[in-house]
Amino acid sequence: MRLSLACLAKPILHGYFRSSCSWRVRIAFALKGVEYDQLPVNLIKDGGQQLTEEYKALNPMQQVPAVEIDGITLSQSLAVIQYIDETRPEPRLLPADPKARAQVRMISDLIASGIQPLQNLYVIQKIGAEKMQWSQHFIDRGFQALEPILKQTAGKYCVGDEISMADICLVPQVYNAERFKVDVGKYPTIKRLNEALLEIEAFQVTHPSRQPDTPDDLRA
Repeated sequence: MRLSLACLAKPILHGYFRSSCSWRVRIAFALKGVEYDQLPVNLIKDGGQQLTEEYKALNPMQQVPAVEIDGITLSQSLAVIQYIDETRPEPRLLPADPKARAQVRMISDLIASGIQPLQNLYVIQKIGAEKMQWSQHFIDRGFQALEPILKQTAGKYCVGDEISMADICLVPQVYNAERFKVDVGKYPTIKRLNEALLEIEAFQVTHPSRQPDTPDDLRA
């Protein structure tokens, strides 16, 4: 009975407005039409609210997001997205075709494991004064690999003509690139796909400029 009641409850997203990992989960919920509650975790205030013992009990890595859903708590955005896709199957975020599905996972992992962690707040705080140059270097390095891959896989979106987990990962990463003053124009396929995706409501309503914890000076 407890599990049944848990499954009826709205998911709770513990996240931060500008966290790309939190944004990925927001996009997935929006694409699926899943209503959820947000409990913001300010990564800056009070030395970082993710470092409290209370939050550590939710996510031992002390990162965002953490998602309470169906009676369990999940962290790691790609695991959350795949759970959402497997339990709320329409529209699909992973293609039925095994080759296309592998391409989606490859692109998602390239971004989520190969690019984004190197601009993680914890990392750039350790880098200090060189954080801008550091971030630009590793985003450019990642985009130089991602651009030719997307030239091969893309149709209207990252893999063919259906929105997938790869698109969910791409848009927040381009947002990060622009924050760190990377010239996205050097990567025409990435730029085209990002512009197309930002026309879609699910990407607009979940944008960092439109969240409950968005500071007034960054609000759209």
